[in-house]
This record gives sequence, C-alpha cells and structure tokens, in this order.
Amino acid sequence: MRSLIRLDRDLRVDIVRGFALWAIFVNHTPGNVMGAVTPRNYTLSDATEAFVLLAGYAAGLAYGIVMDRQGWFFAASRVLGRVFTLYVAHIFLLVVFTAQVGFSAERLDAAAYLDELHLDPFGADPYRALLEALLLRYQPSFLNILPLYIVVLAMFALAMPLMRRPWLMLGLSAALWLVAREMGLSLPSWRGEDWFFNPLAWQLLFFIGCALGYRPPGGRPIVLPWRRWAGALCWLLLAAGAALTVLIHFQWDFTLARLPAFAPWLAAIDKASLHPLRLATMLALTYLIAHLVSRDAAWLRSDPGLLLALLGQQALPVFCAGIALSFLGRLALEASDAWWMQAVVNLLGAAALVALAVLTAWYGAEKRAPRRPSTPGLPAGAPADRG
Repeated sequence: MRSLIRLDRDLRVDIVRGFALWAIFVNHTPGNVMGAVTPRNYTLSDATEAFVLLAGYAAGLAYGIVMDRQGWFFAASRVLGRVFTLYVAHIFLLVVFTAQVGFSAERLDAAAYLDELHLDPFGADPYRALLEALLLRYQPSFLNILPLYIVVLAMFALAMPLMRRPWLMLGLSAALWLVAREMGLSLPSWRGEDWFFNPLAWQLLFFIGCALGYRPPGGRPIVLPWRRWAGALCWLLLAAGAALTVLIHFQWDFTLARLPAFAPWLAAIDKASLHPLRLATMLALTYLIAHLVSRDAAWLRSDPGLLLALLGQQALPVFCAGIALSFLGRLALEASDAWWMQAVVNLLGAAALVALAVLTAWYGAEKRAPRRPSTPGLPAGAPADRG
C-alpha cells in the first residue's frame, strides 16, 4: 500500500483531507457513536470547511503550475475537465443514493426516509425532479457538497490568472462573500430555497486555499510567519468556539432559558453562507496545524497517518463511497444499536473506504506507468524496432 501513496506531497494536507472524508462518512450516519470525536462537536467548523479549503489548496498548487507552464487557456480547459468529472460523479452518486433510499423506504415501509432526505419530489414529480437535479437546481440532503465544489471550481477557471496577484484575488473574493451574506445573494433552486451551501459565500474559503497553494515561478508564495500572539489568539478563538458549540448543540435549552438575549446571536451562526466565526475557526486551525505540525514529522509516515493520506489522495471516489455507505450504516444501526453493530458499521465502513482508495490509487498508478512493449519475444524494457 505504501507504494501507492505519493510521499513527495505535503502529507499534512492529505492526512487532514483524509480525516475530513472519514468524518463526513461518520457524521452522515445517524446514531454513529464515532460522531462524538469528529470536529463538529468541539469547533464551530467541521469537515466541510476543511474539504473546501484543501480543495482550493490542491487546485492552486496543481493548476497554478499548469497555468505558468502552458498558459491560462490550457489550464482552464483542464479545470473544466475536472468540473465535468465532478458533475458525472455527482449524478452517479445521486442515482445510487436515490435508488438505495427509495428501495429501503418501500421495503421497510418507511416513507419518512424520503421526506427527511428531501427525496419526496421523485415520488410526486419524478421527471421534473430528475431534470432539476441534472441542472443542480435540486439537491437532496447529503448531495449538496459536490454541486458547491463544481460551481467554485468553475469560478476558479475564470479567476485563475488572479492567483498571480493574490491579494487582489482575495480582496475580490472577500467582497463577494460579504455582499452575498449581507444581501442574501445565492444561486436559484427549484423549489425556492437557497442552496444549502451558498457558492457565492463559500468561494472565499476555496480561494484562500488557492492563494496558499499557488507557487509563483520565481516569486514567493504567501507565507504567514509564526507569531506567538497570533498563535495565542487562535487558541483563544478555538476555546471560545468550543464553548459556543456546547451551548448550540448540547445545551440549547439552557441557552434559551438562561441566556435568552444571547440565543438569537448563536442561532445566527449559519453554515449556509459561511458565518465569519466558522471561517475564522477554519483559518485558526489551518494556522496552528501549518506551524505546529512539522512537514517532516515522523508520525505522518506511520501506518495510521498513511491510511488517512491515502484516503485524502483519492478524495473524490472516497467521498462518493462515504455518502453511499453512510445510509447503509444508518439502516444497520436502526436494526440494532448494540456495541457490536457499532463496531461492524465503523470497521467495515472504514475498510471499504480504504479498499476503494487502494484500488483507485493502483489503477491510477497503472495508467501512469510506461507501457510495456507488445512485440512477441521482446524482453521487458528493451526498445522496440521502429525502423
């Protein structure tokens, strides 16, 4: 397995992304006890913020090199090719997820699944629902992260040259985020609701990642040096966020009863349009990890670290599989919530994600490997006679 992991990359990025993908699987499985150790329970940000920020980092690093070597047009065409891949993956996941939820709802006589996961339009108006899903104007629950990624990556294809002027890019991105939040701007949806993740707001986190990932030729990338006071502020923000998270998710009745004037402000810490506290929390975590975890730390290359890195390096198939498996895990936990079922769901779920990552990495390595000569009797590695 180690041979399938690209060790020349910054493993901190891959490990954090792998952990985020595992957390997405766990958090989308209701009743999973492992949800207690995921970041949403002790920070104001969660796996989604990490996923979007690191997607931007990877885009800035990879496509920035292509742009500087082969020009913006070619790089933009590569980005749009990735957009198409994400779109196909989203539609495939939509079909699989809808089929398994619909089949389960029929066999178990549990129509509540369709209502809860916003799949009821497929029963009332299936043809229109399918059309709107293809247009990304209809997004059932759990199927709203890839549409966000598709839109911000398409925006990146147009804005890519601005990476050479990162502060201008970040200023324009922050202005769009602020306008979207203050004016309630979002993309239209079929049934009148706003997108669960507003791309006009979440693009800021993506473009921050782009700015951090881009390596200008002959220039200096954006580096925020370590300052003790900045680190102290980050820890203070995380501690305050942990306290607010407890009040919001675990002590809401206490908050309403004892802090009635404070409750509306807490309730306004929204995820849809990337509340400033959620954004600040993700940036604080990024700053601390970047400076307190050495890029050459030995534990990054330990077996657990490499398992997470492998998941992070095969993010798209692992994400899709995690969403599909999460509903199967839900069905299992609803059948039995015993400790052994919790163990089966989590162990088999994690094993399936790792197995898929291994298979995808192996297939990618085989595609990149030099082709062997097809001439009969020619020794492996010997040049074929082209005369």
